[in-house]
Amino acid sequence: MIKKDGIGQNAQTAEIVVWGHTYETGIPLIDFQHKELVSLTNHLYRACIMGEDALQTVFKEAMGRMVDYVRFHFTAELKLLEAIHYPEFPNHKKMHETLVGNILEAVKEQKEGKKFVPNNFVRTLRDWVFGHIAIEDRKYSLYVAKQKRLGLLTDQQINSIKV
Repeated sequence: MIKKDGIGQNAQTAEIVVWGHTYETGIPLIDFQHKELVSLTNHLYRACIMGEDALQTVFKEAMGRMVDYVRFHFTAELKLLEAIHYPEFPNHKKMHETLVGNILEAVKEQKEGKKFVPNNFVRTLRDWVFGHIAIEDRKYSLYVAKQKRLGLLTDQQINSIKV
């Protein structure tokens, strides 16, 4: 579930996104990685509401971790989609490239001291990433489920893919 705001929440435990069934793909490795993205997004959000000091230290560190993890996750997910011959692979890859580009541009602007509103960035990240998981990743989840029903793919095959 995506929360609208953190008003009234404790800055140490505030969440902008809560993991829910909406995000599940049924692929344990991918679900684990998606949960980590939820955790990192919430960490960025907490840094935003903890004040200026946290923005200068915690946010910058969390932003670096988010960039690295998004790259790691997208690489793993795309290897999986390619290995299972997902028909929408090229489109899915393009969406990932767009998000990574947007994140890297925001990081660059923030480092250059350009007008950067961390709270807005976190909300944009939340909406894009988790909208992507709930909609686009759901599509490949349904593809995988269909391939399993047809006997064309097994959990063992999925789990043996080197990602």
